[in-house]
Amino acid sequence: MPRGRYSLHDLHDHTPLGEEHFHCAPGPSGWRYVSQTTAPSGDHLGSLDLTLDELGRPIRLEIHARSWQVRGAALEGVTWVRNDPTGTHATEGNVRAHAFFGTSPAFLVATARLLRLTPDSAETRIRLVTFTDPVLAPRTVDQSWALVNSEAHATDSGPLIVDEYQVSDLATGDRHTVHLAGDVVLSAPGIELEHLESPPSPTPH
Repeated sequence: MPRGRYSLHDLHDHTPLGEEHFHCAPGPSGWRYVSQTTAPSGDHLGSLDLTLDELGRPIRLEIHARSWQVRGAALEGVTWVRNDPTGTHATEGNVRAHAFFGTSPAFLVATARLLRLTPDSAETRIRLVTFTDPVLAPRTVDQSWALVNSEAHATDSGPLIVDEYQVSDLATGDRHTVHLAGDVVLSAPGIELEHLESPPSPTPH
């Protein structure tokens, strides 16, 4: 069960945004990721609980951020309920999308597990519903993913497969690189792996 800590940074000026303490593991249903996010001051910012089925589809999502809350799942696309801090206003949403997305590294791993690309796969387009900080406002985004390289690195516990993805935002044309080792993000824009207590779990292909 990988357990560790990511540091999160602003994509534009690299200002520290905080840290995400996580643990994740394959399970009977597929894969689960649980995390707590803290500000640079140490104050609690929010939490995430994401469960995928064996095909990588989100069967349970729960996000908390500054008293806002979203619960969602894959249902006729993706469906969610968003609650405001007072708890008096709940808004429902549904989009013909493949999965959810957000600022957490979990969503990069989840998208890779859903797509199951190989180096021979064509660049693949995917529609996602992302929830923006700090009020978890839903927004639909279209991305394109390609697995451009997969290399084995020798470690004390055996070979570690590192996958390099090119991810494009189809609305803006922005393209960036994401490095994953199983269910752990090694590097991505705004994300750095600071500490890892146990080896990653392999990603199914």
